[in-house]
Amino acid sequence: MPSRKISDLVTELRAPATTLIERCAAKGVELRVSATLRDPFEQARLWRQSRTIEDIKAKIKELRLADAPFLAHCLESVGPQSGRDVTGAPPGFSWHQWGEAMDVFWVVDGSAEWSTTRKVNGVNGYQLYAAEAVKLGLDAGGLWKSRKDWPHVQRRDASSPAKVFSVAQIDRAMAKRFGG
Repeated sequence: MPSRKISDLVTELRAPATTLIERCAAKGVELRVSATLRDPFEQARLWRQSRTIEDIKAKIKELRLADAPFLAHCLESVGPQSGRDVTGAPPGFSWHQWGEAMDVFWVVDGSAEWSTTRKVNGVNGYQLYAAEAVKLGLDAGGLWKSRKDWPHVQRRDASSPAKVFSVAQIDRAMAKRFGG
């Protein structure tokens, strides 16, 4: 299970994440944290759940060829998964594994609300969340050009750790942090 604790985020994201939730609350939008730090095994489960066995085997082979045995192990070891497509990021390639991303859900009348168009008192919680995140210098997933992720914000503008680190560097960092 991913952490829901803001304290598990990197130091540079903790204060902006707290401020973001507080600013939205001050404007009448209740948000609850659903994920902060997520280990690469959980990321592997999420990534695998909407992929064919052929896609999974190809990704494992690609990771091994890129000198990423720990990430390949993460994908292999979690076994078969099923569910809807929720992420394009294999293990290590989401800022969640780095403690640099947060997901929330909007609460309306005591229930989770997932609509990005519904308005309550003239406001959509996810749209407000994204706008306030940008004001705090965060990258809001709801404003991405493709594969919008309204509940997601992250510290860096780089869409993936692969834009910052090599695959081998990602593998070593994940193995060091999560056991390898």
